[in-house]
Amino acid sequence: MAIVQCVPNFSEGRDLDKIEKIVSPLRGKEGVRLLNYEPDKNYNRLVVTVIGNPQKVKAAVLEAIGVAKDVIDLNEHKGQHSRFGATDVCPFIPIKDMTMEDAIKVAKELGEEVAEKYKIPVFLYEQAAAKAERENLATVRRGEFEGLDLKFEDANWAPDFGESKKHPTAGAIAIGARRPLIAYNINLDTTNIEIASKIAKTIRHSSGGYRYIKAGPVEIPERQMTQVTMNLTDYTKTSIYRAFEAVKMEARRYGVNVTGSEVVGLCPMEALVDTAAYYLGLEDFSLDKVLETSLME
Repeated sequence: MAIVQCVPNFSEGRDLDKIEKIVSPLRGKEGVRLLNYEPDKNYNRLVVTVIGNPQKVKAAVLEAIGVAKDVIDLNEHKGQHSRFGATDVCPFIPIKDMTMEDAIKVAKELGEEVAEKYKIPVFLYEQAAAKAERENLATVRRGEFEGLDLKFEDANWAPDFGESKKHPTAGAIAIGARRPLIAYNINLDTTNIEIASKIAKTIRHSSGGYRYIKAGPVEIPERQMTQVTMNLTDYTKTSIYRAFEAVKMEARRYGVNVTGSEVVGLCPMEALVDTAAYYLGLEDFSLDKVLETSLME
C-alpha cells in the first residue's frame, strides 16, 4: 500500500480560529492521518504534517489550500519567515511503496488542480522542478509576496501552472517532492540579528557552508533572543549534532551562547539516535536498540 507524507506550510501562526479552519479538511478522512500541526507566532506560520494514501492526501490538502486562500490575506501578513503564498509551500515525500517519481506525479497533479480551481499560480520545486534554477525553494520564493508582480514581468518566471499573475490575497504556491528534511532552529542569547545572520551565512551551503544546510536569522523579541533557523535537507549527510556544534562554534566568535534548540514538525527517529550516539559516546548504537523499535515489529 502506497503511503505519502505531505508537509504544507501555511502563512498563519497566530489566529487560532483560522488555524483550526485550515486543518479541518485534514481531519477525519479515510486514508488520511493528520500527524501534527504546529503554529508559530513569531514566524506567523503553520507547519502541518499529514500522511496516507497519495490520492486521498492530495484531495484533502487541496481542500485545505482552498480554506487558506479564503482566510489568509497576505497584504496584511507580517512575520519572521519568508513567504509568497497563503499556502506557501507544499512538499510530498515518498514513505512506503512509492518512488520519488510517484511523489513528483502527485505534486504535479495537485499543482494543476490548485491553479485551475483557485487561480493561484504554482511553481514546482525540488525534485519536481521542471527547470534546474527552480529546485531551490529560496530562489523560487525570492522577492516574497510583495515582489510577485515584478517577478511575473520576467518571462523566465512564468509559473508551471496558472497565469503569470499573483492571486490578490493568496499570492503563489510552491509545490514539490523531496526527501525527508528536518526543520531545526537554534536559540542564541542575543537580540542582535546581525550576529544570527552572520552565523547563518557561515554554515549554510549557498554561502560556502555545509552541503545540506539552508539557514537564516530570525528575531524572537518577546524572549529577547534570536534564532538561526535551518532546514537540514539530508540529515544522513549533515546531522543535527553537526549543525548544533557548528552554530555553537561560530557563536563563540561573537561572545554569544547557544541556549537551546527546537525541531519544528516531525523528526525521523534515526536522526535523534545519531545525535544521542554522538553526545553520549555510545558504541554501535542504532535504531535496533531503541525499545519502541522492538514494539513495532
